[in-house]
Amino acid sequence: MTGTLLLIDDDESLLTVTSHNLSTGGFAVIEARSGEEGLSLFEKEQPDMVVTDVKLSGMSGLAVLASIKEKNPDIPVIVITAHGSIELAVEAMKQGAFTFITKPFSRDALRLSCRKALEMGALQRKNRQLTDEIETMRGKGTPLVASPVMEQLVSTARRVARSEAPVLITGESGTGKEVMARLIHRESSRAGGPLITVNCAAIPENLVESELFGHVKGAFTGAVSDQPGKFRAAEGGTLFLDEIGDLPLGVQAKLLRAIQEKEVEPVGSQKVIPCDIRLLSATHRDLAEAISEGAFREDLFYRIGVVPLHIPALRDRPDEILPLANHFLETFALRDGRTLAFSKGAARGLAAHSWPGNIRELRNVVERCAILAVDEVIDAPDLALAGPPSEPSAGAFRLPDEGLSLPDLEQDLIRQALVRSGGNRSQASRLLGVPRHVLIYRLEKYGMTGQDA
Repeated sequence: MTGTLLLIDDDESLLTVTSHNLSTGGFAVIEARSGEEGLSLFEKEQPDMVVTDVKLSGMSGLAVLASIKEKNPDIPVIVITAHGSIELAVEAMKQGAFTFITKPFSRDALRLSCRKALEMGALQRKNRQLTDEIETMRGKGTPLVASPVMEQLVSTARRVARSEAPVLITGESGTGKEVMARLIHRESSRAGGPLITVNCAAIPENLVESELFGHVKGAFTGAVSDQPGKFRAAEGGTLFLDEIGDLPLGVQAKLLRAIQEKEVEPVGSQKVIPCDIRLLSATHRDLAEAISEGAFREDLFYRIGVVPLHIPALRDRPDEILPLANHFLETFALRDGRTLAFSKGAARGLAAHSWPGNIRELRNVVERCAILAVDEVIDAPDLALAGPPSEPSAGAFRLPDEGLSLPDLEQDLIRQALVRSGGNRSQASRLLGVPRHVLIYRLEKYGMTGQDA
């Protein structure tokens, strides 16, 4: 296997010889004479792998390694070291280097290491791709977006992923909070480490502390051996606490300490153990209300929510209903070796439903249709949707006894439509059921062409 290789070395003669040996071995070599130049070329050329000397003038090889792994954890990096700097090579391995080669090295040994590194990189990328496909089948893959508000949210999540800041993901059940957490983990520098998910609502109250922080043998009845707990299981990776709003207050205090001190104390032990994790949390609860009721600690709220991400309900992003439904249908049809499609009536039924179960409900409905479908076309009756549609039927609105201002109501509806459509007037007009020119006329009539719109 050959590919594009970035070679970084400040020794001009060694750089020339090594570059020639790799080029004649079938590699396309990009040369850099410093760590700074190497990172610049890495951004510009996007090579398949990197070979760098561990000792460079200016920016060190270890700093180059750390920066590359932060930008793209899947890129294999080989470090070259002299006999006297084996300690540095070992440190490089700890930071994610594929391997190290000691000087002097043979041409064949270098080529073989590079080929193995490229194979590993290709396998990692393929594994990530297959994992995404499987997770998407399970409703846990990379978020599918078809609305401005979700595009912005996913973009923000990707930027946040590059930091170590704790993230609090909020939204109704079924909106895709775990999918967002997985995205943040995959886009982070910790992607090579584990992602440990804990459903705080599913753990019995008397076992939560042990589940999170671990316990020692004999700490309580049934503790027949030491258990490390989820914090330690997530070492070097990400810990995702789903439904954190359901944690008992006593455990919240210990969780706060674990986050602040970056260490845990297993149940029944007097020994504290350092933990290197990145924390993500999620809840469908209103934590501000829980704080006012004394059910959630305010200091913990600020600690876990350095970066808040709120996922809107599916009914508030109607532009995504049909794209998501079609994606799920295509996925399930492919799984079953079939060709399936929604009729226009079914599409209208999907768009009109209120989706109280959000994306989880949508996915389940589509999967049921795919399993039970007799023909290739799924029609409205096949959906078997329960509950009221998202838009009220004719005559459903009830005029308040005190009356209302029709212009005020109209302006409010226009504002809501513009918010849901991300300011897209064509989409807003479709939501309101009027031609685009009628919406524009109303905007001008009410002077809503500026920030009020």
